[in-house]
Amino acid sequence: MRVLIVEDQAGLVSALRVALQREGYAVDGAGSVADAMEKLGVNAYDLVVLDINLPDGSGFEVAAALRTGDLEIPGEEAPRILMLTARNRLDDRVRGLDVGADDYLTKPFELAEL
Repeated sequence: MRVLIVEDQAGLVSALRVALQREGYAVDGAGSVADAMEKLGVNAYDLVVLDINLPDGSGFEVAAALRTGDLEIPGEEAPRILMLTARNRLDDRVRGLDVGADDYLTKPFELAEL
């Protein structure tokens, strides 16, 4: 399974990469919307772990582009999307799910829950 972590906190990306690789996943990281869009256009991912607050835009944009087909991606299926963010308000959770996230997990979180 190939995972893309879209998160601007390098330390969190590194920790998640190590933990997921130990479980047998191939993991890439992207620190911005632009970087995520570029990687999504080249590689087929099974899962995108997506933060909302990114330096050049919003994870909502990435999720919507994946679900509406505005982003041409390789592979047979669009990846699953897990929003992983500090934004824990109800309207943010609902919006994340409305734009196409399969699940929504707030920070801080336990690795076992992820």
